[in-house]
Amino acid sequence: MKRGLIKSFLLLTTAFFVGHSLGYAQSVMPRGTDSAKKDTIAAQYDIADLFTEIFHPNKTVDPNRKSSGIIIIPNVAYNPSIGAQIGIKAIVGKILGDEPNTLMSVAATSASITTKGILYFYLNHNIYTPANTYNLQGSLVAAKTVTPDFGLGIGNAAIGSAADLALSNPDRKGYVLHAEYYSFKEKIYKQVYENLFVGAGASFDIRKNIEDRISKNELTPYTIYSDRYGFDRTHYQSNGLLFNFQYTTRDNQNRAYKGIYADAGIRINQTWLGSSKNAVQFTTDFRKYWSLSSNNPEHVIAFWNWGSYLLSGVLPYLELPGTGKDAYFRSGRGYTVGYFKAPQYFYSELEHRFPITRNNFLSGVTFFNIQTANDMQGTKLFERWQPGGGAGLRVLFNKETRTNLCLDYAFGKYGAKGFFLGITEVF
Repeated sequence: MKRGLIKSFLLLTTAFFVGHSLGYAQSVMPRGTDSAKKDTIAAQYDIADLFTEIFHPNKTVDPNRKSSGIIIIPNVAYNPSIGAQIGIKAIVGKILGDEPNTLMSVAATSASITTKGILYFYLNHNIYTPANTYNLQGSLVAAKTVTPDFGLGIGNAAIGSAADLALSNPDRKGYVLHAEYYSFKEKIYKQVYENLFVGAGASFDIRKNIEDRISKNELTPYTIYSDRYGFDRTHYQSNGLLFNFQYTTRDNQNRAYKGIYADAGIRINQTWLGSSKNAVQFTTDFRKYWSLSSNNPEHVIAFWNWGSYLLSGVLPYLELPGTGKDAYFRSGRGYTVGYFKAPQYFYSELEHRFPITRNNFLSGVTFFNIQTANDMQGTKLFERWQPGGGAGLRVLFNKETRTNLCLDYAFGKYGAKGFFLGITEVF
């Protein structure tokens, strides 16, 4: 592991000095023209350029050549919950119509296995047809999972029985749940006015063979909640219809310099669709980007708010909204997925993005997030808050699609901290 980190550090250090020695300067030509865009992209330096410098140092590079929109990388990770992970990940970005009337379409897939026997496969997409007439968003997941669990709510002690206290888990004792997980989601949006879309779809989330192999005879937050609200401890389904409104003016789906993204929707779980229980949820997703420099637009302040609110019915424990439960599992850096969760959940994050090298090969971020939730036992939404924050490094993987490798170190309360690795910006 240490050798791998040393190699990665040496590679990034080499890239840093190679980028500076090449002396690529940012184009200061006005944005909005094809020639300005080509000049700006040509002045940047990504992983493909680095590999060319290392493995083909005498190769003549055509400045008008477009980089491939496909990125394939190893999917390597390690943490005590999952063990060592190895796999492969691929991401593609492409504009399917004429610019600037068509937004970029992106898709990603990954398959991996860990030393603890965890298998995970996913495929997701966000596709815009020519002239943005339709937008298709969806994902497919098949996995044998290990899910860390830290109780219900926001870390506030419940007043009541021993079971109530165990469910709220104010000391954030860690539990681990093993299960098979299958998920399919698909939404189709139709543009009804410039930048405004109306959509509908369906979501099917199935967990089978759920078990806590360590705390088998102990009352845990999962077993208390499942028994209290009438869910089978070993399996459940959460299947529903989706109805959404979306508004977007982002200039890029992978790394926006400016614009807004807003989505609001209703999810209606129904037993006639196979759902274990009926439920109605309202979910909001709002993102805003401000570029701080016209000559260097990579200086960005970005804001994100994500919330999910149960209006009626009841949700399975592992489907409750919470930390990292957004569509791409990227919120709440500093905590593991599901660290805080509840029927009512509200999350906000502010991030500063800035270039480090003149050629954009390396850039950095600092970020701060905050989250709140109820706990169904007296603590209300907005009554208690939990913070997180950190900083990160960005490596430009593909300058055509503005795709970055994201390396973040973040920390929160209760000793929560960690290293987070991902492709494309968190939001």
